[in-house]
Amino acid sequence: MLATEDILETIGMIREECLDIRTITMGISLYDCQSDDPARLCTKIYDKIMNSARDLVATGEEIGKYYGIPIINKRVSVTPVSLLAGNLDRDGAVKIAKTLDRAAKELGINFIGGYSALVQKGFSNGSRTLIESIPEALSTTERVCSSVNAASTKAGINMDAVAQMGRIIKETAYLSRDNGSMGCAKLVVFANVPEDNPFMAGAFHGMGEPETVINVGVSGPGVVASAIRRAGECSLADLAELIKKTAFKITRVGQLVALAASEKLNVPFGIVDLSLAPTPAIGDSVAYILESMGLEQCGCPGTTAALALLNDAVKKGGVMASSQVGGLSGAFIPVSEDAGMIAAARAGMLSIEKLEAMTAVCSVGLDMIAIPGDTSAEAISGIIADELAIGVVNFKTTAARLIPAWGSKVGDTINFGGLLGEAPVMPVRTGSPAEFIHRGGRIPAPIQSLKN
Repeated sequence: MLATEDILETIGMIREECLDIRTITMGISLYDCQSDDPARLCTKIYDKIMNSARDLVATGEEIGKYYGIPIINKRVSVTPVSLLAGNLDRDGAVKIAKTLDRAAKELGINFIGGYSALVQKGFSNGSRTLIESIPEALSTTERVCSSVNAASTKAGINMDAVAQMGRIIKETAYLSRDNGSMGCAKLVVFANVPEDNPFMAGAFHGMGEPETVINVGVSGPGVVASAIRRAGECSLADLAELIKKTAFKITRVGQLVALAASEKLNVPFGIVDLSLAPTPAIGDSVAYILESMGLEQCGCPGTTAALALLNDAVKKGGVMASSQVGGLSGAFIPVSEDAGMIAAARAGMLSIEKLEAMTAVCSVGLDMIAIPGDTSAEAISGIIADELAIGVVNFKTTAARLIPAWGSKVGDTINFGGLLGEAPVMPVRTGSPAEFIHRGGRIPAPIQSLKN
């Protein structure tokens, strides 16, 4: 039996502390859509997505009403499109992107992920074609998200891919310049990408996944921050225990929704991803959690240590609440989507270098960071390489979602709207990595990758 105080606490989390299910994401395999005819391939992809996910939005809304839990997004991820693009040219790949976009619009979902390639060890014909098509694909669609895995602990860093992604990001920014270079907000470069991530822009349906699967992303930065404030003066060990218990409760909510969606849709339950994913709403901020711990402002000395405590406690609480925790599961620090991060960046407390240090201990990486529009492709590649190196050496997922907003300069603000928020344009250090980037090749896997 549920205790009355537990029920009231959950109601308070939802009404006052921004607890929500951030996304129910259905993963869909497209392996059986292969065809030598591009038109037939697009038709099979469209039909497969529509048939598999036709009830996703209605089911999510039904579950949200039944339990009284806000379910913010319903989304779809698909098999990496590069695996289907081996016989296609660039125009053929873009047609797939437009097919995905049409399916997403008709389903009523806000994003569809999987316009992706895995190139940590080199390029296949399909991955090369897909990457070259990304700028056009993202600038001519609204809901398609793209990701490229350019590194892993086992393979090292594909610096040819990193160099190319600097150019791809610049071209994407230019082609979507009339919309604040929005195309770049739907593009992320990974190291050690997880195959069951429900969050965009990095979601895709992994090669080891079942035909279809339900993955749920749950979020509650405001819940954690409120719990810390109520605790008052206590030791850091006590804070860690408090965060762990709070994360346990949040994850249980996610599992409840995931199991309900799995049963109603007759689709296997994959994972719950407990990631403290902030929104621009006041109070729904990872930065505010860190400040509730005692930091004057996010970015000051001690920030990385506080974030390490938070991320570890969230993971420990999550794995105690569900045997199927996966995805990214930790704390996100997307600058544009977090009111506290935005304030810290504007105050000069956060720099790209400080954020990079923070990514060594949190869930993902340099996320939703606007940089000047005249930043060179080589500088962008250098920032990506730095971030991927942290992931490769530390056996963790890291990523970079950088937005060189066309025509912008330091101090400007780029408004993306909705959950993507607004990003202050941050400075990039002078000094060119061009000669290093142009060497190309692969940075070998670290010695600690040899585990067998």
